Amino acid sequence: MTDGRAGLVAAVRENCAISDARHARELTLCTYLLAMREYYRWERRIALGEPLARPDVGAWIVAREAEWTALEEADYRPLPLDGALVDPFDAAAVNEALVPEGLVYGAGIGRFGKPQFFVAELARDERRAGSRVLVAGREHARDLDAAPAAMRGDTIYVRQESLARLLHEKAEAWTMRQSDGALKAALDAHGFDAGRAAALERMVADETETLILHELGEREAAGLLGSAWERSLCDLERRRAALFMRAARDHLADCLVTLPALVARDARASLHLWAASLDGMRRELFPRAIEAYRAWRDGDGGAALLAAAGAGAAHWRGVCAEALDAFARGGEEAVEALSLAERVVL
Repeated sequence: MTDGRAGLVAAVRENCAISDARHARELTLCTYLLAMREYYRWERRIALGEPLARPDVGAWIVAREAEWTALEEADYRPLPLDGALVDPFDAAAVNEALVPEGLVYGAGIGRFGKPQFFVAELARDERRAGSRVLVAGREHARDLDAAPAAMRGDTIYVRQESLARLLHEKAEAWTMRQSDGALKAALDAHGFDAGRAAALERMVADETETLILHELGEREAAGLLGSAWERSLCDLERRRAALFMRAARDHLADCLVTLPALVARDARASLHLWAASLDGMRRELFPRAIEAYRAWRDGDGGAALLAAAGAGAAHWRGVCAEALDAFARGGEEAVEALSLAERVVL
């Protein structure tokens, strides 16, 4: 990063702190503490897997929370850019200047209405199926909730540092249990036992592509669902209602694009990891996908996965439409009631 962008990075870091000040405490205590540990690791550039000194982390959390208290009522800062001040949510304008310099900027509204910002080294800039794809490497500024991928307008952002942390956490969780299943199959496919660092690099490379496919599916889903979908998501405050609507759209995106593409490419490691990532409400809503994954492992060549994707494309589009209608008629309570209905499960 050039010294000339230090002021912009400082402004982005302050906006990240303002976002965290307003929203970080909305997390459950367990999720909050885990996220803060990893934020500390990122800020101090401590390698994944290296042990953390608990007293140091605790002191850092106290200091960070004191900073947030001072920023809770602050406005987001405009970004200094080539002699002008730019709206911090105008990522397109910022990237027009940064991308030629090998940097990338991201801004938008993430889960549960939390603004997200980052500045990173640019790893790739490419076009895929009508969308621009910006792949970010080492990050210079980020907030607490660093999502590994997002689509803003027609631009897909993939953040490989965030993806690496997510995959490392999955691998570490498996190490504690060492159970058979989709995650073990994914780790085996990447040679996890032979060398964890090299395996993680391979996983990041493969799953960058999976995230791109998913975001392309999100774009197709957005075209089918219309702008009312995003407006409704922004208005949701109840956790189950938000999780249900996001899970339904995730399934629609994967059935439209991700699953057919992974099966066509025989991307075995990625299919294992896709199945391993079906947890919580996503798993609860789509048991057919788990059955189809098992059939694929048993050697059906992906026929059941493709059939599940075909049925799912129609089913999840219908569920999403019903969720929109329920929200319009009865608000979040109606969406929560729908999430418990047997007919939404496939």
